[in-house]
Amino acid sequence: MHTRRLAFLFSVVVALSLVLSACAPAAAPSAAPTAAPTTAPAQPSGPKKGGTLTVAVWQEPEHLNWELGTQTVMDDINFLLLARLSKPNEKGEFVPVLAAEIPTTQNGGISADGKMSTYKLKKDVKWHDGAPFTCEDIQFTLKTIMTPNNGALDTGQYKDIDAVECPDPNTAVIKFKNFRADWIRFFSGIGYIFPKNAGKPEDLKTWAYNRKPIGTGPFKVDEFVTGDHITLSRNENYYVTGKPYLDKVIIRIVPSSEVAKQLMKNGEADIMWNNTEADVPEIEKMTNVKLSTAPQAGGERLILNLVKPGDPSDNKTPHPILGDVKVRQAIAYGIDKQTIIEKLLNGKALPGSSEVNVDPYNCTDIKPYPFDQAKAKQLLDEAGWKPGADGIRVKDGQRLRIKYQTTTGNKLREDSQVLIVENMKAIGVEFYIENQPSSLLIGSWAANSPRKKGNYDIIMYTTNASIDPHSQMSNYFHSKNIPSPDNQGGVNYSRWNDPETDKLIDQAGSIPDWSKRKELYCQAAARIVDGASHIYLYQRFNLHTFNNRVQGWIPSSWMGPLWNAEDFWVK
Repeated sequence: MHTRRLAFLFSVVVALSLVLSACAPAAAPSAAPTAAPTTAPAQPSGPKKGGTLTVAVWQEPEHLNWELGTQTVMDDINFLLLARLSKPNEKGEFVPVLAAEIPTTQNGGISADGKMSTYKLKKDVKWHDGAPFTCEDIQFTLKTIMTPNNGALDTGQYKDIDAVECPDPNTAVIKFKNFRADWIRFFSGIGYIFPKNAGKPEDLKTWAYNRKPIGTGPFKVDEFVTGDHITLSRNENYYVTGKPYLDKVIIRIVPSSEVAKQLMKNGEADIMWNNTEADVPEIEKMTNVKLSTAPQAGGERLILNLVKPGDPSDNKTPHPILGDVKVRQAIAYGIDKQTIIEKLLNGKALPGSSEVNVDPYNCTDIKPYPFDQAKAKQLLDEAGWKPGADGIRVKDGQRLRIKYQTTTGNKLREDSQVLIVENMKAIGVEFYIENQPSSLLIGSWAANSPRKKGNYDIIMYTTNASIDPHSQMSNYFHSKNIPSPDNQGGVNYSRWNDPETDKLIDQAGSIPDWSKRKELYCQAAARIVDGASHIYLYQRFNLHTFNNRVQGWIPSSWMGPLWNAEDFWVK
């Protein structure tokens, strides 16, 4: 769900010291490709009012209450109905929506200690039912989220807010218990805002709102027919003069993506939601559509265990093979990422570069490891691993043999493994596959997950940062977050332990200035890439299909295809 993608947790866990030179960064590989999202079709003339769009989705929303669900389709529909104080634009920059401006230290909206943000609200904003939007609605939203046992999902996220104060109807003062570098995501990145007349907070699960939300967005719900469609019409009270352009949007619920593709081909649907790379060949043959592509954050990667497997309480003894940074870098140089992208993803992905790879925190100076078998072999030679009789390298009687795991039942990952195993064989490294169900491989400490307890060599899966990367950087790479018996919730699964990385992450999380934070995160991300504790394979795209008659859409790395629907119009 896109709202959940914007949400993240700050971790507090156990610090450990640096282990040998195994975790020390080495020389950086050079040059990262940056991908500009596809551009929308050229507009032959200015926007025109009127018309109906049909969106084909194959996931039916259980309801439309953003605080009770995590379905991606629900969140995408809510972009049509609801609004936040601010939202990210196509560049990932937060822009005001219900707020008149973004609070900053310069305009006095952020207090000196960073624990208070003051929002001036736009005047004359109305809810779908004509009631005025005021600061009291924000107060009510916080009260609802923090009401115990009502099913609210964001209680843990909002617990650091002490109060929302309303000096007047058009001013909201958000007071935090502690400094939060990510202050902007509250009532913006996490969830939306409820109208104060939505219902009693304790009755959240039974609100009429849940099937027919009252919002401040460009459209409103006319009808919700289970298993068939949701019809939305223009919000005549919308605060932006002249928008939205469309009269109606119909969310057509279909049984499968195959049905959706047929509707797009026949012109019966205008937008196809949530494509995969497997859809691309068929879509590219359609002459009446255009594919929207925008790179996703993070991506598929190999996570390398830097400590010796076997004892979950020992996070200091280096892994007998992967504890050597030259071996890790050799693996990175030895993988042919572009072949994986071309053969398995129909070319619709980028070579993986770093943890922070999408605007507004895109570290463009960090470049992917190139495919360089000669460099890989040189590094292994320098590390003392010499080719044996069968080509697999040996050192001090030990074979360069590494267990390579991912989750069962994922064909893309299994096919990737086949290619990577062959890549490794070519440089004298033996990868052997031992996949497990996700519930076991990447499960909990109590379930003896190999990932949690460090009983693995290399695991492959996808994870990504939110639009504010602090949680991801801290969780995955700060030494305080290394899993242990005393810190079973830790998620620094590679056991990366680098004091300089810790320092950079801590510093970035202590200041409110986003531009200064970016530089610090990029420095930390560069050390992680140099040390090859995570080897980034590919960065996928958000893929959605639009009929050529649809104008005004803009691809987004962070949000769904309907995020700027107030700007949509039809030829």
